Amino acid sequence: MEKQPQQDDAARAGWLLYHSVGMFPGQEEAVRGALDAFASNWCRPDLQRWDYGLAARREVLDMWARLVHAPAHAVFAAENVTDAFARFVGALGRKRLAGRRVLIAGDCFPSLHYLLSNLANVLGFTLDTVAPESEAAYVSDDAFIARWQDDVALAIITWVTSTTSKRADLARLVAHGRAQGSLIAVDITQGAGILEFDVTQPGVDFAAATTLKWLCGAPGTGLAYLAPELIGEELAPMVQGWFSQPDPFNWDLSRFSLAPDARRFDHGTPSFLPFVASAPGLAWRLSPAAAGMREHNVALAKQLIALCDAKGYALRSPRNDSERGGSVMADLPAQVDPRALEAKLAGHGVLVDTRGQTIRLSPGVLTQPTVIDSLATLLPAA
Repeated sequence: MEKQPQQDDAARAGWLLYHSVGMFPGQEEAVRGALDAFASNWCRPDLQRWDYGLAARREVLDMWARLVHAPAHAVFAAENVTDAFARFVGALGRKRLAGRRVLIAGDCFPSLHYLLSNLANVLGFTLDTVAPESEAAYVSDDAFIARWQDDVALAIITWVTSTTSKRADLARLVAHGRAQGSLIAVDITQGAGILEFDVTQPGVDFAAATTLKWLCGAPGTGLAYLAPELIGEELAPMVQGWFSQPDPFNWDLSRFSLAPDARRFDHGTPSFLPFVASAPGLAWRLSPAAAGMREHNVALAKQLIALCDAKGYALRSPRNDSERGGSVMADLPAQVDPRALEAKLAGHGVLVDTRGQTIRLSPGVLTQPTVIDSLATLLPAA
């Protein structure tokens, strides 16, 4: 087999897409090694392949639990964040949700809204979507709280938004929600890895993320946490299967029961490859090598904000570091073709993306300060 070229980290100095796909030093070699090891074990003519695959998947779940300070029995795997939320909300069922409101912000990741719009019909709840105030770039915590009364069965908080990188004040929101008697779920996708998160500080009922972004993993790896006291209430997921059982290898149809821990949210045959490919990123994030990542991110974000100001772009992200995730987002001038600009920048080794006229810039560990000079030359003024 022809030897594959190794990753050139220097070529990724202009990578500003951590809100979309994360990278870490030596990633390509590490992921290839993990996949090669999986191929060797899966194709070996013995009886251990399932043991190896399940152990590889469990390793990722254990690292996820460590990352968010959760007990190992309270985390489960999914294909993506939408899938994880579907399992959780479905398990709450009509008993908890019918006739009540589910509250969500209008700047949530759209896939969650699509999911909930359909589940509202099935489970009998009203989906209440809080829109940004007039001409505001994002839904403020004040606006969200103003709509949050005691008829809200479940509030879904987007910790860091994908369109502005606005960071929710979780301590304040959770305190308000507890006073209303609501369940609280958090989508931490855009913050997990670049910001510290603890499921107990403040305590939330559910949290989910993907490894794809700041955790530098692969698509297909959704990770979730469910508060142990809710598991104790024996929430029954709508979709169940052989892996929902305490012993997945029970074939007696009369003895089916749900696992006593979060693994009850498994169902059919689990996937392995996305978890194998995501393990190196999680391992790197939890290692001493990741120290200083947030400081590096903030230093470059400040320079990006200054550059947007100098170019005359309207900033969509909060200026205060404590109110912002890992990204800087701003509106391009109306005369600029966003896709043409993306292509132009990519031709100079600067990788960004856009949502409409909004440019999204997310510096990570491989991003170098030289990218600021490149952007200063390549970005048009307003």
